Formats: sequence, structure tokens, C-alpha cells
Amino acid sequence: MTDTTPGLAGILLVLLLVLLLFPAPRPAMAGEDDHQPADFGITLPKRRVMAPDIRLPDLAERPVTLERYRGKVILLHFWATFCLPCKDEMPALESLWQRYGADGLAVLGIAADRGSIDVVRDFAAESGLTFPILHDEAGIVRNRYEVTGLPTSYVIGRDGKISGRAIGSRDWNTPQARKYIESLL
Repeated sequence: MTDTTPGLAGILLVLLLVLLLFPAPRPAMAGEDDHQPADFGITLPKRRVMAPDIRLPDLAERPVTLERYRGKVILLHFWATFCLPCKDEMPALESLWQRYGADGLAVLGIAADRGSIDVVRDFAAESGLTFPILHDEAGIVRNRYEVTGLPTSYVIGRDGKISGRAIGSRDWNTPQARKYIESLL
């Protein structure tokens, strides 16, 4: 007769598999305790680092830097006019801007369109967008932020450090999104 009870090695193997498949949650960072960014699809950094500065023209072709927004929570949103999910997201971003701009939220759209800024300018005017939109025609800022697909958003805390990243489209107008933004403000 064969013994079918698992030995110590079998138990350790099962335990190891469970730990690998379901890692322990990492401790919350300051300001995270009253929101669940994962519920909204925000990936938190393992270590918060300073956001790379940018210098891009706005729709009036004036240079804009992140330094101008230091002390605010920044939602840096990479998008393009040729990206349908990006375009669908814009009304919700405008709503966030209107709702929380006075409380310290800066929404910055980084347009990835190549060529003339006129296409971006026309889209913004037709869509009634009032938050700042910058033009990253050469893709320099997208490369600095390692953007591999559109839309991609970065959330930058008041301290200038990256607090989270969202790859793909989001409905920024949901209660979860608002709760996440409010927790950072």
C-alpha cells in the first residue's frame, strides 16, 4: 500500500505556489489608506520617484513645464486625436478638471499627434476642452514616461512624485475615480 499523504516537501511546494500566485499586498503609501486605486485600474509604483519634467508647447504654442504645476496633483494624460478610446475619455477628464481644478487638480493632456498642431487645436475646440493640452509631436515626453500605448495616464502627487499610472482608457467620472482623486487632493 502506498502512502498518499503529502510530505513536508509537498506542503512547502503548495505554499510556495500560493505565495507566488497571490503575493501579499504591499503596505499603503501615505495618502492611500482611504482609496483603492487598484479598483480603478491604477498601478501604484513600488517606489515613488520624481516625475520627469517636460517642456512642450500648449495649443497657443507657448512652452509649458510641469514645474509650473508644482504643489498640485497632476493628471498627465497621453492621448491622440486618432485614438478613439482617447477621444471618448476626454469629456470625463474635462469634468474632473471643472470639478477639482479649484481644489488643486491640474489635468494636462499630452497630444501624441504628429504634424500640425491644428488637428489637436480643432479637436479641443470642437469638444469644448478647457484643460491645458500640450503637443508632443516628436514623442520625446512619451519616451521619458515610457508610454507604449494610448491612452496612458500618470498621476503625480503634490510633491512632484509619481503616485500611479493607468494604461488604457478609464471612465474618470465614476465614484471610484472621484474618490481616488479626492484622496490625493
